[in-house]
Amino acid sequence: MKDGFVSVAAITPPVKVADVGYNVGALINAITNTANKGAKLIVTPELGITAYTCEDLFLQASLLEAAQHGLKQVAEATVGLDALIIVGVPMRVAGKLYNCAAVLDGGKLLGLVPKQTIPTYNEFYEGRHFSPGPSQVSQIEVAGFGSVPFGANQLFTCDTMPDLVVAVELCEDLWAPDPPSIHHAVAGATVVCNLSASNALVGKASYRRMLVLGQSARLVCGYLYASAGPGESTQDLVFSQHNMIAENGTMRAEAEPFGSGQTISELDVSYLLEERQRLSTFHTAVTPETAGYVVTPFHLELTHTHLTRSVDPAPFVPDNEETRDERCEDILMIQSQGLAKRLRHTHSTCAVVGVSGGLDSTLALLVTVQAFDAVGLDRSRIIAVTMPGFGTTKRTRSNAEELAKSLGVTLREVDITKAVQQHFADIGHDESVHDVTYENAQARERTQVLMDIANQEGGLVVGTGDLSELALGWATYNGDHMSMYGVNASVPKTLVRHLVHYVADNCGNEVEASILMDVLDTPVSPELLPATANGTIAQKTEDLVGPYELHDFFLYYMLRLGFAPHKVFRLAVYALGDEFGPVVILKWLKVFYRRFFAQQFKRSCLPDGPKVGSVAVSPRGDLRMPSDAMAQLWLEELDQIDPEDYEA
Repeated sequence: MKDGFVSVAAITPPVKVADVGYNVGALINAITNTANKGAKLIVTPELGITAYTCEDLFLQASLLEAAQHGLKQVAEATVGLDALIIVGVPMRVAGKLYNCAAVLDGGKLLGLVPKQTIPTYNEFYEGRHFSPGPSQVSQIEVAGFGSVPFGANQLFTCDTMPDLVVAVELCEDLWAPDPPSIHHAVAGATVVCNLSASNALVGKASYRRMLVLGQSARLVCGYLYASAGPGESTQDLVFSQHNMIAENGTMRAEAEPFGSGQTISELDVSYLLEERQRLSTFHTAVTPETAGYVVTPFHLELTHTHLTRSVDPAPFVPDNEETRDERCEDILMIQSQGLAKRLRHTHSTCAVVGVSGGLDSTLALLVTVQAFDAVGLDRSRIIAVTMPGFGTTKRTRSNAEELAKSLGVTLREVDITKAVQQHFADIGHDESVHDVTYENAQARERTQVLMDIANQEGGLVVGTGDLSELALGWATYNGDHMSMYGVNASVPKTLVRHLVHYVADNCGNEVEASILMDVLDTPVSPELLPATANGTIAQKTEDLVGPYELHDFFLYYMLRLGFAPHKVFRLAVYALGDEFGPVVILKWLKVFYRRFFAQQFKRSCLPDGPKVGSVAVSPRGDLRMPSDAMAQLWLEELDQIDPEDYEA
C-alpha cells in the first residue's frame, strides 16, 4: 500500500564562477549520486549552471550560450534517472534575460520557471542583468528542447502519486510580501522548491530558517530550499550552502551553514493534503487551470520509500527537556485556569477529588490545588476522598493520604466495601465472580460518594480520567467516566507522567516530591480486583489493554493526522519496533481500533474539560463521531498486514 512518502533532496554541488563545463560536470555527478540514494525530487541552487556571482558576465553572449548548452548536457546525462530534477540557469527570452529554474524529467525540459522578485538593494543588484519573470505562462522555443512552457504559474504533477504537485520559486521570491508560493499552494502545489543564492550574514541563517519553516506551515506544504555555496565568488560576499527540507512547519532535514550542502529526507504529501482538507480556512482553487496555471505531468517509479526522517515515538511529549518543561507549565496553567473559571462561575468554594494514589488522580489533585491558589481559596476546602475497596493496596492508599497531608488539603476516607457488598446482595450478584459487574459496581459507588459529598459541601467533583483512557473507553460508564469538570480530559497518559514528574522536580518540598516519585513508580491500575497474596497490585491496566506508549502513538497518528491503519502501523514499527516488535504492535493496534470505535458512546457525553493540546475527544469540539460507527474498514486493512514484512 502506498503511504504518501516521497524521498526528496536539496543539494549544493561545487561551482566555479563562469566555468560552465566544470559546473555541469559537478551538477551531473551530484544529481546522479543523490538519485542513486533514492531521491525522487532533487533541487539545486539558483543559477547553478553558471554560478550566481557572474555579475556583468551575464551580459556576455558566450556565457549565455554555454549555459544553454550546459542545460542540454544535464538533461542528456540524467535520461536514465528516476527523479524530477530542478537546476538554475540564465535564459534569454525575447531580448530579455531571466533567472530561471529548469525542471527536467527523463531528459525532457518540462518547463522554465522565471524568478519574479528581482532584488536591487544593499549587496544585490540583479536588476542590472535580469528582468522580473511573468506569471502568465507562454510557450517559447529552447534550442535542443523545442517548445517549452515559460512563466511562474506552472505546476508539475506526478502521474504515479497524484498528491505530489510541485511548484517553484527562486530565492527573493520567498522574502517578498506576496511570495509566488502562496499562489502555487492555493492552485494545488503540495511541494514548493526554492532555488536560492542567499549570502551568509550574521543572524541571517536563523531568519532564513524561520522563513522556510513559516512558509511551509502557512501553506501546509513541503518546502525544499537549496542555496549556493562557498564556490561562489567571495569578492564581496560569502555563500554558506544552507539547505533545508521543511514539512508543515517541521524541519525534516537541514544542512547547516557551511556544512555538507547535502540534504535528503522524505515528505509525506498525502498527510499535507489531509491536513489541508481538515483546515476549513485553507482555500484552494477549484482546479489549477481556473487559477491560471499550466499543469505538466511527470513520471516516477514510486514503490516503498525507505524512511530516514525522525518519527517521534512519543508525539505528545517533547524530547527536549527545556521545551518539555515549558509545555508542562503551559498545560498545568490551562488546566488550573479552566477549573478556576468554573469555580468562580458556580460560586463554588469547595472541590471534591477522588484520590487513589495513582497517576491521574494525583495530577487532578495537583491541578485543583493550583486552581484554588489562583482563585485565593483555602486549600482546606479541597476534599480529597480516598475510597478503599476490594483491590486497594497499602502503597496506593498511603501515597494518597500522605500527598493530601503534604498539600494541605482535607482528607476524607469512605470505605466502599460494605456498600458494594450490599449492592451485590440487592442485585443478586455473587461476590466471588470477579466480572465486569464486580468491577464497575465499585467505580460507580465511588462516583456516587464523590457526587454526594460535593452536594453536601456545595462543591464540584473534579474528574481524573485522561485522554488515553477516554480513547480506549477504559472508564466505567457513569462511574469514573463522570464528573463536574474533567481537568485531565485531553492529557494523554504518556504526558500525565511528565506533568507529575515536573511538579515533583519543581515543588520545592522534599516530602511532596518523594511521594510523587513513588506514585510515578506505581503500576497503572484501577485496583478493582483483589490484591495479590503479598499485598501488591494484581490488576495492571497495560497488561489488559496494552502499553499506553503504543496507544498514545496510535491515537496521535490516527486522530490528529488522520493516517490509515497500515501507515500508523508502519510508523509505529519504525519508531517503536525495537522495543515492541511488529507482531506486538499489530496486536495492540487492532485492540486500539476495536476499542476506539466501540467506546465512542462514552465520549459522546463527556463532562466539560479544557483542551490543552492538538488532540482532544470532546463531542462539543474536536470529535464529532457517531457512537454506532463500524470499525470494519480499519480492521480489514490491518488484517491484510503481514508483520513479517516489516523489520523493527
